[in-house]
Amino acid sequence: MNVRIVKETAHRLLKKIVYSPSRVKYKIYIIDEVHMLSKSAFNALLKTLEEPPKHLIFILATTEPEKLPQTILSRCQRFDFKRITKKDIVLNMKNILKDIDIEIEDDVLNLIARNSDGAMRDALSLLEKCISFSKDKIEYEDAISVLGIVNKNLIFEFIENIKDKNLEKALMSIDGIIQNGKDIHQFIKDIIMHFRNLMVVKSSTNLSEILDVDDIDNFLAQSKSIDMDYILRALEIFTEADAQAKWSTQPRILLEMATIKLINIEEELSLLERIERLEKGIEPIKNITNAKTIETKPIEKVVDKKSSFNDVKKEPASPLKPAIVDDGNKLHIETIIEEWTNILQQIKSTRISVYALVVEGDLLSFENNLLTIGYKEGFGFHYQAISKEENKEFVEQIVSTYFNKNITVRFVLGDNKKQQNESKHNDRKEEAIKEVINFFGEDIVEIN
Repeated sequence: MNVRIVKETAHRLLKKIVYSPSRVKYKIYIIDEVHMLSKSAFNALLKTLEEPPKHLIFILATTEPEKLPQTILSRCQRFDFKRITKKDIVLNMKNILKDIDIEIEDDVLNLIARNSDGAMRDALSLLEKCISFSKDKIEYEDAISVLGIVNKNLIFEFIENIKDKNLEKALMSIDGIIQNGKDIHQFIKDIIMHFRNLMVVKSSTNLSEILDVDDIDNFLAQSKSIDMDYILRALEIFTEADAQAKWSTQPRILLEMATIKLINIEEELSLLERIERLEKGIEPIKNITNAKTIETKPIEKVVDKKSSFNDVKKEPASPLKPAIVDDGNKLHIETIIEEWTNILQQIKSTRISVYALVVEGDLLSFENNLLTIGYKEGFGFHYQAISKEENKEFVEQIVSTYFNKNITVRFVLGDNKKQQNESKHNDRKEEAIKEVINFFGEDIVEIN
């Protein structure tokens, strides 16, 4: 069979296929990555596929058959090719090496087979690289150097450094790998595959069929000290780094960022986890009332002095807001602002979960014993959680007890600056009215 490989555009190709071959029986055209053809090229090809000449055979190769039009697929016979097994790739490479009389270690063949990803063509390309480096004998270290692959022992050590939170050693490992001329992209892929193997070891009992490695014992030993959740999160982090590194001019930085992120993974809580933890800390007061013994103490012991809050800390919160005896003194927002740090400390020492919510709010105004606390946009969770009746009553009890006044607390969400300006405007308006009343007399002035 006479084979000639040429590159043609679809339209030029269709002009030539009408002519019969002069020396052979068939003309065979292989169109690789056929899904890349334009719509017009597919339309031109469709007419030929509908009524193909007897001498013509088309082979359409693609890795994404779903992108081909149904009009093309319906006129083709489909053959799905599977990946070649590692065993067959190694056997084929041994037969080739036997003919050219080159000695090679089995570890090298296994290494090449694993990195070829089931493609014989890629395996032969990698083998050719190794042969060009050392023509007589190919050793494992030589193959690692030629292919830019990191020694598997270094990967095990790198993962151990991450697991032990030894950031300095992990970054030094990355620096050493780069200084030795290793491919960063390949190293990230090796890390992903390593965590994948750990995941399989943790979740499967039939390792011989799923896991394609020679050192299963090492993976088994390392997997014992790593949780599955940690492995899955590591796969997410390094897979994301791999996707970004393909288009980045600084893949090293992405690798270092992924390493630091994984080392600090325990400190990184998702929003859902933070919400769950806070909700667990905010126990409804009605649950507390189900306790077998609750000692009710006179309220005078609680409100005796501003600084006497030890009883509040020792007692469970009451489901009913206690009556506070007003001391008769005038209270201004400025005073509350000055004392707010002390109030927050008291809330923190009594119920830290509520403190985590209140501390994010801003004091806006205080009028007619109504204290308004505002939350900025983005703190919706804090606003909703602190607005729950049991939390609101707890804050009101602490504030009222501190100032010896029956104070109601209102929580708002929105533009705090706007609300603060409105509050200041209302304060100035109220002061102006008081001045007019003091000057003309309360009987003469009528306020509308």
